[in-house]
Amino acid sequence: MNESDARGALLIRAYETAPPEQATGHWTAADAHWATQAALQVEGERASAEAFLARRARLATERIDARDRNASRVLRALTWRAWVGWAVALAAIIAGVVTDAIGPAQRINVLAPPLLAILAWNLIVYVLLALRAATRLVGVDSRKPGPFARQLARAAHAVATNRRIERLTPPLAGFVRDWTLASAPLTASRVARILHTAAAALAAGALLGMYMRGIALEYRAGWESTFFDAPAIHAFLAFVLEPASAITGIALPDVAELAAIRASASPGENAARWIHLYAMTIALFVLVPRGLLAFGHFLRERRLISRFPIPLRDAYFQSIARALRGESAQVHIVPYSFRPNPQGTLGLNALMTRVFGTQTGVSISPTVAFGDEDALDPAVVPDSPLALVAALFSLTATPERENHAVFLDELAKRVPSAAPLAVLIDESAFRQRFDTSGAAGAARRDERRAAWGRMLAEADREAVFVDLEEQEFNDAERALRGALDRALARAAQE
Repeated sequence: MNESDARGALLIRAYETAPPEQATGHWTAADAHWATQAALQVEGERASAEAFLARRARLATERIDARDRNASRVLRALTWRAWVGWAVALAAIIAGVVTDAIGPAQRINVLAPPLLAILAWNLIVYVLLALRAATRLVGVDSRKPGPFARQLARAAHAVATNRRIERLTPPLAGFVRDWTLASAPLTASRVARILHTAAAALAAGALLGMYMRGIALEYRAGWESTFFDAPAIHAFLAFVLEPASAITGIALPDVAELAAIRASASPGENAARWIHLYAMTIALFVLVPRGLLAFGHFLRERRLISRFPIPLRDAYFQSIARALRGESAQVHIVPYSFRPNPQGTLGLNALMTRVFGTQTGVSISPTVAFGDEDALDPAVVPDSPLALVAALFSLTATPERENHAVFLDELAKRVPSAAPLAVLIDESAFRQRFDTSGAAGAARRDERRAAWGRMLAEADREAVFVDLEEQEFNDAERALRGALDRALARAAQE
């Protein structure tokens, strides 16, 4: 899926996963069904899931554009403008040309020309890049964009959400957030390419301006120093300019020649050879490396544009893909130390239908009794393709590491590798026992939630709290989707 299709798919996901009251009439369940059927007609049942999702996103985006003027504005605002890179490079060249890269008064101090500052700055950048690469080798994630990249990306998204766009609806705000996260690798490559290109353009402009001035003006070269003599200066210049000297064949002056052009002893010499040597040095250590770095990020950018890393394994996209294959999502619930009543069972079905689609089958295993977690029945999880396995607890229980966490560990061993494991905590009995409408009841509920959160965090899991009898699942749906997406992302990395 390319960048444009991925952007449309995430936009539609934002509308289809938002609570109905937040879609503000721009998108309904009937629209979602139409988009699925229309994409099936165009692509056919044998189409790949990726092609089907891309076609469905394009069709759905056209319908939303006709209903929500802000949707099309946000999409345009978040679309990359290729001219930005060219404009930055042109500005860098112009800045380099107008900058006097040699020095004032038509004299070059061979120890401190502005070109040397350009060289030093680029060498610092290379060291920082090498350190980032080294941290990646030892397992530290250093792929986050640097400060310049973050500022440029932040400015771009600020324009997208503010300029000429009215206050965003919740689905559009969610889309902007999702796109910002999903496009971060691509944004980082684009920004890095622009910065490397701009650095090379600035250096090239400085060299161009230097040679243009050298045609009409004569520059004289010399040196002066409070602390160093001619032999020390000769050693420094040999270190900096020897590679350029070897390539151009222009000989560096010896110690005696350097002593003769000291500012206190003479007006200096014609600066042509120094200009050529510094120009070649800049070409070697700035233009070539920066060009290669920019080209590398350009290739990565092209790859990400054509194969955008959209999370196709998340619960939403998997439910759409199942519609293509005519499959239903199978969800298996394993209760621990309690059994949901009929109203709670209906709530479980309703929640899973909202997350996985209308064609969702929910099965519930017999309750695992407290203390039986060490001897789970091997058949507690069916040996069939599952979209989700969920452990179900009651908030009335006090979480205990030696029981509840052990149960989760044992259950995880029996979950098929392709299925994520979620943790659902039903609050309905707790709410009935402790009226949470008052401050005291709400505080008690929050304390129990915090206790479950701490215990599950120690087991590297997260809780999804839901009142199965209340039938209000907006928060639980978002929490379950997020937990599933994070679990699938971790599984993909493993």
